[in-house]
Amino acid sequence: MKAVSLKRMEGLESKLIEAYPTVDFVFTKGVSEIEEQDKQDLDILFGYDGKLDQTFLENCPNLKWIAWYSTGVNSLPLDYIVKRNILLTNGKGIHAKQMSEFIIAYILDDYKKMRTSYINQQNRYYDSKLTGTRVNGKTILFLGTGSIAQYTANIANAMNMKVTGINTNGHSVEGFCKTFALNDLSNALTEADIIVNTLPETEQTTHLITKAHFELMDESALFINVGRGTIVDESVIIEALKEKYIRHAYLDVFEKEPLNPGNELYSLDNVTITAHITGNGKENMSEATDIFSNNLAHFLNKKDLIENVVDPKQGY
Repeated sequence: MKAVSLKRMEGLESKLIEAYPTVDFVFTKGVSEIEEQDKQDLDILFGYDGKLDQTFLENCPNLKWIAWYSTGVNSLPLDYIVKRNILLTNGKGIHAKQMSEFIIAYILDDYKKMRTSYINQQNRYYDSKLTGTRVNGKTILFLGTGSIAQYTANIANAMNMKVTGINTNGHSVEGFCKTFALNDLSNALTEADIIVNTLPETEQTTHLITKAHFELMDESALFINVGRGTIVDESVIIEALKEKYIRHAYLDVFEKEPLNPGNELYSLDNVTITAHITGNGKENMSEATDIFSNNLAHFLNKKDLIENVVDPKQGY
């Protein structure tokens, strides 16, 4: 059994070698570094490399399982993976802790006027009358009720916020006082003070949020996107901000990344931009490897997987 990494893993490499002596591990920095012979006889690919594509997979005839260390799998050639019956797992859950902290940080940055305080600091202006707003009692709507939303919901509940969510059929989720089906999105939006997108990119979610949806939001609403930039057409979010359909947006993801320096979003004063960093964490590699290791132990014994299994037909 040969397992080839898509990242170097420092101290984790020796731990894997020691834990699984029957596995031939090959550690690389990505697809461009993998030798032709390793492509021919590898059984497992694990890690992350945005350059992994169908052409590469076509040269891996023995591949049985991709252990993807990222949560999102939309960049992978999913149709080909289905065709080849390649097993697929992801890093779902490992990003939830830091992403929940970012979401709460965005909300508090906005509600407590921290950006205004920083601007005042730069201008050497001392305004002791600056007054923020409490989040207590505010309604936060999560588009998607998966691990990121659930982890953030725990914090929001502790802050006495009203937590609501959208999922496929409106099924109840622990920590949410109310859930809506996807086809009831319009009604859900009218009740929310804060809208947070955590949805993955699928055919159903691409450009899900339209101009009409922003017009339904309260003009004081805060929109946060840490899911996928494709949830809304870029021209639509720009119009929504320019026309003040909503008060402010915090955007960490975009339709086309990296964001071009000339992008109009940079010129707007009611948007805060971060560079797709909410999922970054020093702990990610270790936690993703724990998931891989748990699955590997089961795979070696029973040839199947037990954790974070992805349905490539669905994309999650």
